[in-house]
Amino acid sequence: MTEDISYRRKPLTPEQRQARDASRRIEADKAMRDHEAAQKAFYANKERLRAERIAREAAEVKD
Repeated sequence: MTEDISYRRKPLTPEQRQARDASRRIEADKAMRDHEAAQKAFYANKERLRAERIAREAAEVKD
């Protein structure tokens, strides 16, 4: 019985490994920036809505 090794990946060269790692770092940095921007937008919107609610409740108390 012969072993079929055609499914195995060829080992990466050091240059290929460095390129892959650099690409992964760039993608991770972009993902983190996108996440941070989404978080800032979420909290800014939350604070805006909170301020509107407080203003609305204050206006109801005056009436």
